[in-house]
Amino acid sequence: MQVPLELSFRGVEDTQILEDEVRAGVARLERVCDHIISCKVAVEKTQMHQERGNPFRIRIDLTVPPGHEIAVRKEPSRGNLHEPLLAVLHDAFDAVRRQLQELVEKQHGRVKTHPEQEVNALVEKIFKKDGYGFLKTLDGTEVYFHKNSVLHKGFDRLEKGTGVHYVEEMGEKGPQASTVRIVDKPSL
Repeated sequence: MQVPLELSFRGVEDTQILEDEVRAGVARLERVCDHIISCKVAVEKTQMHQERGNPFRIRIDLTVPPGHEIAVRKEPSRGNLHEPLLAVLHDAFDAVRRQLQELVEKQHGRVKTHPEQEVNALVEKIFKKDGYGFLKTLDGTEVYFHKNSVLHKGFDRLEKGTGVHYVEEMGEKGPQASTVRIVDKPSL
């Protein structure tokens, strides 16, 4: 970390165990992202006499280049009244870690994809009156499809160049699309 850890306590005794847990949490974050600029952790007890919820509030603020800020705040809730401070602290660090992992994945271009939502063919020919057409796959293969294989009654919305995702099966005369889902309509 470029800036030393800022740790503050309010209404909570600053113990070595608590400080060690915070530093261990920050160390785990640095394993996820080795270029964290700064980290601020505030631990406080919200009320002296509380009937419900968690009496502790934890706030963690993280700065990551190029100017991203991640902030997590675990507030008192109607949950378990006697939840230990260390458990609340771990929950807060887990929430920051999840957000940091998501940011790092985006920065490295490793965002989760859903293959079923990706175009794997384009409508090459369509014969609306006859109720069928042909797709051209990304490798250039032509695949037959019938209007009944187009999901969500989308056959009438198809036109040449429409991006689709299809599932192939063997038909009587070769490969054919068993399901066709519109993914991307061509722009005008």
